Amino acid sequence: MSEPAFDPVRIGLVSISDRASSGVYEDKGIPALQDWMKRALRNPVAWETRLIPDEQEAISAALRELVDVAKCDLVLTTGGTGPAPRDVTPEATLAVADKVMPGFGEQMRQISLNFVATAILSRQVAVIRGKTLIINLPGQPKSIAETLEGLKDRGVHGIFAAVPYCIDLLGGPYFETDESVCKVFRPKTALRPPR
Repeated sequence: MSEPAFDPVRIGLVSISDRASSGVYEDKGIPALQDWMKRALRNPVAWETRLIPDEQEAISAALRELVDVAKCDLVLTTGGTGPAPRDVTPEATLAVADKVMPGFGEQMRQISLNFVATAILSRQVAVIRGKTLIINLPGQPKSIAETLEGLKDRGVHGIFAAVPYCIDLLGGPYFETDESVCKVFRPKTALRPPR
């Protein structure tokens, strides 16, 4: 009898940048997100990617489409979370939310404060829409990896450690990770037998 396969998952990745979306420079957000997720996840992934400008309604529309039409289990955004006038990703995300998950933003800022005092200017939020978790990540590839993975040498958990169990609670697929990249936390009652 063969082992059951890992649950397939659908992940939306949204890079928000006026200049990258208009071709002024190459987008680094989506490749950074995919690189980390491919290293971390054991599940087969169907990707839905979007590169859009810093326009609040366009961001909200992309998030609604990824959740309501594309049926993503998880949506990650990068960019547009600072205090500048064009940084509207948090507002666009909150506009589509059914529930707000403040712990994700708090932990991302806490991780980034280990490196830069300006981390307190970051306004990342995480929300639930329907049965989908949406998380705003920082714009820099290095910061994306740090906030997802944490700082193992300092015993600081990254936010992705909590993502699979959150998705479990929403009724989504069972996300499984390579523990050398990211060890997930689930209560004992929520664990499946190891493969």
